[in-house]
Amino acid sequence: MSPSSETAHGQRLVIVESPAKAKTIKGYLGPGYIVEASVGHIRDLPSTAAEVPDKYTGEVRRLGVDVDHDFAPIYVVNADKKSQVSKLKSLLAESDELFLATDEDREGEAIAWHLQQVLKPKVPVHRMVFHEITKSAIQEAVANPRELNQRLVDAQETRRILDRLYGFEVSPVLWKKVMPKLSAGRVQSVATRLVVERERERMAFRTASYWDLVGTFGTGRTPADSANPETFGARLASVDGKRIATGRDFGSDGLLKAGSTNTLHLDEQAARQLAAALEQTAFSVRSVESKPYRRSPYAPFRTTTLQQEASRKLGFGAKRTMQVAQKLYENGFITYMRTDSTTLSETAVSAARAQVTQLYGADYLPDAPRTYASKVKNAQEAHEAVRPSGDRFRTPAETGLSGDDFKLYELIWMRTVASQMKDAVGQSVTVRVGGASADGRDVEFSASGKIITFHGFLKAYVEGADDPNAELDDRERRLPQVSQGDPLAAERITPEGHATKPPARYTEASLVKELEDREIGRPSTYASIIDTIIQRRYVFKKGTALVPSFLSFAVVNLLEKHFGRLVDYDFTARMEDDLDRIAAGEAQSVPWLKRFYFGEGEGGGAAGGAAEAGNGDGDHLGGLKELVTDLGAIDAREISSFRISDDLTLRVGRYGPYVERASEVEGEPGLRADIPEDLPPDELTVELAEELLAKPSGDFELGPDPVSGNMLVAKDGRYGPYVTEILPEGTPKTGKNAVKPRTASLFKSMALDSVTLEDALRLLSLPRVVGTDAEGVEITAQNGRYGPYLKRGTDSRSLTSEDQLFTVTLDEALAIYAQPKARGRAAAAPPLKELGTDPVSERPVVVKDGRFGPYVTDGETNATLRKDDEVETITPERGYELLAEKRARGPVKKAAKKAPAKKATAKTTAAKKTTATKTAAKKTAAKKTTTAKTAAKKTAAKKTAASKATAADEG
Repeated sequence: MSPSSETAHGQRLVIVESPAKAKTIKGYLGPGYIVEASVGHIRDLPSTAAEVPDKYTGEVRRLGVDVDHDFAPIYVVNADKKSQVSKLKSLLAESDELFLATDEDREGEAIAWHLQQVLKPKVPVHRMVFHEITKSAIQEAVANPRELNQRLVDAQETRRILDRLYGFEVSPVLWKKVMPKLSAGRVQSVATRLVVERERERMAFRTASYWDLVGTFGTGRTPADSANPETFGARLASVDGKRIATGRDFGSDGLLKAGSTNTLHLDEQAARQLAAALEQTAFSVRSVESKPYRRSPYAPFRTTTLQQEASRKLGFGAKRTMQVAQKLYENGFITYMRTDSTTLSETAVSAARAQVTQLYGADYLPDAPRTYASKVKNAQEAHEAVRPSGDRFRTPAETGLSGDDFKLYELIWMRTVASQMKDAVGQSVTVRVGGASADGRDVEFSASGKIITFHGFLKAYVEGADDPNAELDDRERRLPQVSQGDPLAAERITPEGHATKPPARYTEASLVKELEDREIGRPSTYASIIDTIIQRRYVFKKGTALVPSFLSFAVVNLLEKHFGRLVDYDFTARMEDDLDRIAAGEAQSVPWLKRFYFGEGEGGGAAGGAAEAGNGDGDHLGGLKELVTDLGAIDAREISSFRISDDLTLRVGRYGPYVERASEVEGEPGLRADIPEDLPPDELTVELAEELLAKPSGDFELGPDPVSGNMLVAKDGRYGPYVTEILPEGTPKTGKNAVKPRTASLFKSMALDSVTLEDALRLLSLPRVVGTDAEGVEITAQNGRYGPYLKRGTDSRSLTSEDQLFTVTLDEALAIYAQPKARGRAAAAPPLKELGTDPVSERPVVVKDGRFGPYVTDGETNATLRKDDEVETITPERGYELLAEKRARGPVKKAAKKAPAKKATAKTTAAKKTTATKTAAKKTAAKKTTTAKTAAKKTAAKKTAASKATAADEG
């Protein structure tokens, strides 16, 4: 079936997910084909009960799933897709064949199935699949279509129903017991638990101190060169045969691990005494052990390894990586980016090997092509690794790409080419240096070296590391050429102190790796999962680290204690296996869903796998339905309370976290203090809690207002300290006669514990009338959200200080208004911090203080710092990431104001129109319709298939 045979087959409609993908494919198919986008999912489970058809009631309306009739889903066409569906139906009516060309994974198969169900085609339907958008791949896909894979559709539908039941049944429990508007999800809750557990480990961690010695030894040979240095460093390895303790010998409790009987723990005093006893020691080489070094290339990228490397090398978050990769795929630069596979097609292998020879020479090309087996169980999201597209790889310079697109393509290209290169080889050497101390102790130092004699694939690519202190594969450490028995002179022996560190917090890259290692969820959804837990405020970023909020501690605490099975790692992983078995036709979805939801039936061999796994906490209730129905045992206060010390408790309240000291009088409220929401939990010590409680809090009575007699008080609110008045009892608080108390924020120069009644009266007197101008317009001095200012009608002018609010005169105000209004800001203040040169715009990036708080800018793009970013700690990489995200979002569009309709005039005018006028109106209407359609089309084009991933998983 040739793509150009339109005369024989008439018009063909090809439907893809995104407009960008449609545009690229259209160029490869030519005339006879209409390529249109569905713009992601056109149909899904209802997001609210209002979207459910009226014939459904009760639980079906709430869940969007009929759990009593084989979990039948209620699908509705998304409101924002109805016009697109109408367009597709119109195009289909004029077509002779339909090609469903959505992505070749479960979700793509489900979109194709929904399209078929909604469009109800009466013409032949073909499933067109490809994993790269090149001319040959598209033409091959058209010529060799297949049938829709119903097993993949069923598996995706089961996953969707499962996530709906989990989210819609467990989330309301969080609303009732923790805080409104929270959410739970099959994978998001487990990912949050991982981050919380790591923070618990950090909180329980106790630092251990240990010391050792570092020596610099000279061979006495000159001259020296880089290949044969004269001196080298070595670290103390043993004393009298006992190995010197290092960080790995200590447990999280700060004590030596059990079984460390042949280990010597040096403290500072012992280390310094030993160093002094070695000042006159004659040292010699005791042994030289040389081993061959060999390092094989890394496998080509799959989704998760691409996310990890983009994080390490480019500073991209998982979401940003997938957005850029999606763009590269849709424009034909790389293969499909959601894949578990590391295999390369024969065409790709040939292309990679050709470039190895061309760029590095035949010496770097192995005799036989390299093959890579996938390490991911049930790898099936696509059939090939992420690689440059085509049968000849374009070098990065040949692509014409720039910015993030160029950087990610270059990373993928280098990794793919390197995967078909020879091993790196060399020698690793260990030298042991020994001697006797002045007090008769036998000591031994050790030094390790590595020499790479043939770099092989390392010429093209070196993998990054999550640990910033880790040594990369291409790093050499050269030692002098010495032999056993050679004398050495100790030029310097220095004691060094060390302290064990708590386990590092997860980064996006390391959390992706952890989820994949535990086989939790699908790798293609990890980016959206991490984005979800950040958006839900369960996790915030501090630099690149993922820090759990106090809120997430309360949520995870509830889930662990009362829904233990649902956040159990093994249960979640085995549930993924069950879904894979359903996709393979080895299990049926309905019995499995019954077992999960109702706790009934065996549901086939696969169903029991996940349903019976778990840690036992709360599992006696059986299925999910019973778990969420019996909530009597859940104590909301206990769930959200965490003991800091005997009399101090952290509580997560509806308005945020706070620390509380129990009252000495039973039944009386204790002393409380709010906790900053961006405080990492492991930094909340007893000392900090005491410091927060010692700060002024509560209401400070300042005295009665001499005019109204109402008591004036100073308070500390969530948005800062302020003064207000206490209205008499019986004052109406609601309705049209409601009276609101006067309130004013304290000036920056004022403190809560020192504000006076006089200060309060002055603050509450604002706004102050300064006077009137020549035209009788009143000028007032007011204190606003962004500082003090003057207001005359709708014209506002800033004042330079808060004190001016009370001192500015009418003449001074008129002089200010006589000056032309500044468009923009006053003289630019110096930047708060310089971050370096942006890799995209190549302009200097700085942090500035703006009207809405600190922000990063390169002079072209501004991006406000997020809640968890701090000026003092923000890294250059974080700054570049914020700017890249802002560029990706594009400029904010303002909604056009609608002119008020003139109904009466319109009616009169319409009555007087002649035939000629009607004709003109018809033409104008036609123009408007075309314009509206074009605008709608452009708006739709801006939505990418990334919306597909969002709709896919509520987990």
